[in-house]
Formats: sequence, C-alpha cells, structure tokens
Amino acid sequence: MLDRYILHHANKEGFKEGEVYEAYKIFFGTLVSESRLKIINLLRKGELSVTEIVEILKLPQPTISHDLARLKKCGFVKVKTVKNFRHYSLNEKTIEPLMSLIDHHMAEYCIHILHEMK
Repeated sequence: MLDRYILHHANKEGFKEGEVYEAYKIFFGTLVSESRLKIINLLRKGELSVTEIVEILKLPQPTISHDLARLKKCGFVKVKTVKNFRHYSLNEKTIEPLMSLIDHHMAEYCIHILHEMK
C-alpha cells in the first residue's frame, strides 16, 4: 500500500497505484548502477561539469552523459549551463538527505555484506 502523500499526488495527475510502482522501479533502479552511485557521491562534494566527472571517474563521456541524463530524469541532480558547459549538482533538498540516510542504514545494517564478500 502506497503512502497517502504520493498516492494523492499521483491520483491528482491521473495516475493509478500500479503506475506509481513503475516509477518507483525506475527511481530505485537508478541506484543500481555503480557509475551513477559514484557520480552521486562526487556531486555530494560540490558542483562539477561533465568534463570534470569524466576526468575523475576515468569513464567514457557518453557513459557519463547517459548516467547524468538518468539522474536528472529522476531528480537526483540539477543542471545549469555556464557558457557552453553543463554543470551538475546534487538535489540538496531531497537526495542529499536520502543519501545520508542510506549511508547510515548501510553502516548500521549492511556492513556484514562486505564481510561476506571477503
């Protein structure tokens, strides 16, 4: 059963509960990619351009651009254009607190996974 808040907003826009679950899958699926998680964590330290992200992560520019498009689609990042460059920043209102919560959850409840991987 969905939370009343999301259900109210979805219904107001003409969407049914099942469609909301599809959006949930896309949102949480965004976190499945290691490169997207690395981008999120980089942006937690501050705004970066695509070029800077490519240089730091040593990944192909098309991969970074694809990942940033997905992150933008799901509201993880914001983008602004400065001269001819796009600069990305983390959505500080919702995603920064979410990532902090995930970090604390991982430290408290998932550290055993690292031990199991050894």
